[in-house]
Amino acid sequence: MPGTVLTLNAGSSSLKFSVFDGLREVLRGQVSGIGTHPQAEAKKDGRHLDAPALHGTTHEDFLPGLLDWIGGHLDGTAIAAAGHRVVHGGTEFMAPVRVTDEVIAALEALVPLAPLHQPHNIAAIRAVAKARPDLPQAACFDTAFHGTMPEVATWLALPRAMRNAGMRRYGFHGLSYEFIAGRLRELAPGLAAVRVLVAHLGNGASLCAMRDGRSLDTTMGFTALDGLMMATRCGSLDPGAVLYLMQSRGMSADELEDVLYHGSGLLGVSGLSGDMRDLAGSGDPRAQEAIDLFVYRIVGCAGGLIAGMGGLDGIVFTAGIGEHDPAVRAAVCAGLSWLGLALDDAANAAGGTARISTPGSRVEAWVIPTDEEAVIARHTLAVLAQEPGRNG
Repeated sequence: MPGTVLTLNAGSSSLKFSVFDGLREVLRGQVSGIGTHPQAEAKKDGRHLDAPALHGTTHEDFLPGLLDWIGGHLDGTAIAAAGHRVVHGGTEFMAPVRVTDEVIAALEALVPLAPLHQPHNIAAIRAVAKARPDLPQAACFDTAFHGTMPEVATWLALPRAMRNAGMRRYGFHGLSYEFIAGRLRELAPGLAAVRVLVAHLGNGASLCAMRDGRSLDTTMGFTALDGLMMATRCGSLDPGAVLYLMQSRGMSADELEDVLYHGSGLLGVSGLSGDMRDLAGSGDPRAQEAIDLFVYRIVGCAGGLIAGMGGLDGIVFTAGIGEHDPAVRAAVCAGLSWLGLALDDAANAAGGTARISTPGSRVEAWVIPTDEEAVIARHTLAVLAQEPGRNG
């Protein structure tokens, strides 16, 4: 069903937005400084647009004006629907859904499982509903892609009653992984059908083991705090360390949440920055220690996922660091060279969308830019055409 779709990906201080005519992106932009002084930038068909003036500090404040500004750059075409990235769908939402009051209430109940993201996803949904109450909205879930994981991969070794209450491994970054799975089928269909490890490396980072475009396992689990070391998140952590911080250091739950989500990872280890670009350009040895640990954790977690798949045929790098940092890619590939992975240094340095392993490499390595917005647009069009129901 053709239509013009607005996609929104809301974070704590930023909002990415795009407009699609069918599946063709015509406008893309970002609002930064939410909560303090929001500012927007945008491009239409690759050309920079004059930024809109935004008023207020919250989604509810500035979204009406932003929606008007976007509408003014669509040559008279009306937006048919808005699609949102929602980080957590729990076990209830295993496919995109039309947003209703009942859906919003269910998403609110999942906030404790994704406190860094879910409240902002919901805030954007509510703001659009208030500004344009007649505009259909769809929620597209980062957890849904991992619904194909085998049951054993979803368990936490906790009492069964806790499992029954929803404590299980969910997995995240699913919209990104879904895009990569589809793009890989276009670029290398033979590889897409076998054992592939996708490395989504950005401010948030995770790995996903795939076969035939389906998730078999992933590093993020019950929350988006698990797995790899990230920009400011700790990744996998001995739970005894959390007990120690509570019992011996007297940290409250709020203090723990702040340090684990906002003060750890690259920022915490380096004491300098959570931005890989800052660390790579620093001569401070602490910066290199943080980078080394980041790579070490990727290689170690990769080993576990590769063992679960019984081997590896290819690896794909995506997201901010994965797409733009050849040094990190080279270090990860070096750590996996025992698998027969041989990097083409020139191809790796060039980046873009490309195979970066040598022709004789037993394991293929690729760089493929992700596009979560394209997946959201496609799902939103599908929801408009035929609303999928809830799981179960």
